[in-house]
Amino acid sequence: MTYKTLTSAILGVSIVALAACSTGAANTAKTTAQPVSLLASGAFTDAHAELQPLYLSVVGAPVKAEFGSSLASVSTSVPARLQRGESADVVLISKSTLNDLVQKGQVQAGTQVDLMRSSIGLAVRAGSPIPSIKTVEEFKQALLNAKSIAYSASLSGVYYEKELLKRLGVEAAVLPKSKKVIGEKVGQVVARGEAEIGIQQVSELVSISGISLVGKIPESVQQYTVMSAGISTKAANPSGAKALLDFYKNSPEAHKIYVRNGLEPVGK
Repeated sequence: MTYKTLTSAILGVSIVALAACSTGAANTAKTTAQPVSLLASGAFTDAHAELQPLYLSVVGAPVKAEFGSSLASVSTSVPARLQRGESADVVLISKSTLNDLVQKGQVQAGTQVDLMRSSIGLAVRAGSPIPSIKTVEEFKQALLNAKSIAYSASLSGVYYEKELLKRLGVEAAVLPKSKKVIGEKVGQVVARGEAEIGIQQVSELVSISGISLVGKIPESVQQYTVMSAGISTKAANPSGAKALLDFYKNSPEAHKIYVRNGLEPVGK
């Protein structure tokens, strides 16, 4: 179903519901407006804040969202919460993690859609000198010069800790002064002055007040995370879940919101 077809169908249902007095018509209207529950990666938090009122105005159904890491090892992560028995209609996380959830029978096979990708960026406290990170050598020097560095406990942090510093040849010098941030966004730590530099996905840095987003790390050492969504096997509102996925995938306005929040639409 295309986004245009979805919108026309919903409008048609609304008109019928208003005009009809039968129980069947009333039930149809009620089903249309049934909330959709979303369990998503923290990288989607700010985009959701803009998408939710737009979806409500177009479809008439609220989206009730909660957020967590994509890493199963984190107790508050999306996979950990699903493992504990929490339910949701739609699950939106990294593609690799979503595929794992399909294999575990927690997300319906064949419902997965790739929506966007997120990149890793670097930020400093507002008012601090802005380092140049246009080249790999400049980026490496910025890390060596920093007195303290904060990085995420999610996928970008795993890459930073396990691979990136090794690739740059600075692990011994930089890792000891790096702090893994759990339970809040890296930008908040930087804004309080508790770290000179912050490394996290751009989408999680872009809206934090009190910091300056320097930019994405160099392309040759960049790691993109594709964000995908699928319908939970415990979905209470599967038809609403399908409609939400179609909106995320095909709405031009949704794609604009992704870009504003540091995410790049994929698979258009």
